[in-house]
Amino acid sequence: MSKDNQILPKDFPELRNDTFLRAARGEEVQHVPVWCMRQAGRYLPEFRESRAGKDFFETCRSPEACCELTLQPLRRFPLDAAIIFSDILVVPQALGMDVQMVAGKGPTFTEPLKEPEDLQRLRTKVDVPAELGYVFKAITLTRHRLEGKVPLIGFTGAPWTLMAYMIEGGGSTTYSKPKRWLYRYPEASHRLLQQLTDVIVEYLIGQVAAGAQALQVFESHAGCLGPVQFQEFALPYLRDIAKKVKERLKESGLDNVPMIVFAKDGHYALEDLSESHYEVVGLDWTIDPSSARVRTEGKVSLQGNMDPCALYAPKARISEIVRKMLEGFGTQGYIANLGHGLYPDMDPENVGAFVEAVHTHSRQLLNLQ
Repeated sequence: MSKDNQILPKDFPELRNDTFLRAARGEEVQHVPVWCMRQAGRYLPEFRESRAGKDFFETCRSPEACCELTLQPLRRFPLDAAIIFSDILVVPQALGMDVQMVAGKGPTFTEPLKEPEDLQRLRTKVDVPAELGYVFKAITLTRHRLEGKVPLIGFTGAPWTLMAYMIEGGGSTTYSKPKRWLYRYPEASHRLLQQLTDVIVEYLIGQVAAGAQALQVFESHAGCLGPVQFQEFALPYLRDIAKKVKERLKESGLDNVPMIVFAKDGHYALEDLSESHYEVVGLDWTIDPSSARVRTEGKVSLQGNMDPCALYAPKARISEIVRKMLEGFGTQGYIANLGHGLYPDMDPENVGAFVEAVHTHSRQLLNLQ
């Protein structure tokens, strides 16, 4: 293990803090675990310094850079999990699409899919280890460098969310172009969603083989769909991913890692999501914690869901908001997080106050029980 490029996914250091994994499985914990979506991000000055002048996707393709960015927030805060630094759009890239990260605009596809015949441009057979092996290398390297401090989460975008980007060509408030496909070309839509699902399953299994100890599936654009379209074009593929990943992990003799589904603005599908083979359902900030508990009937652990903008509040107020959130969710089968990712202009000290408040208040609540 002298050179990092020879580091192998074996002989990992023993895990010293398994609180996040225990909560994900609904087991007893001594405190509520906490991590933040986009915890490796631009709100950290060291992140901005590391990323300065470098192409975003080039950074994603460097295992050493991804490892460093993943570890940065762990050096500052006593978080209970790390999430590998990467991007959901590496999957469309693996299918042969060109995506650039444009300053001030975000992800931009040079040639989005416009009509069903454009699907012919996509690779029909994706060699996942060849196309996405850099992510696997980053996971293995990071898992070793974490030295068992906390578990490492791998992730992917969900099929509908990736399809939305691939057709829209970038960010949008309505995603009317991909929704047009759902109404006009349902067969082609299902074909694309299935193609994405097949690649995602391989990708997630590869992440576990590389050392990921949990997986999160981001359905970031669930809010663009209503209940009917979600039932047809999103939910079956989300279920399929969890089911197939679990089956294939078992067949391969790999660990059955907890899986999290996060469907932003998908509050209309909460009951369905809690019966979709995921151990954890992530919630955005528009859902009331206690009603989420009632609606999911204890079938899953829950993750979330403080409004990220609450981190702009003074520290005492952050502490108060966290306490109320913990009282709503309860202390078992719960992972504290934000209802979406951290924003670039947030004060790292307030992120620290959030993490500390979760640990302090949850310990107090557990002592009272």
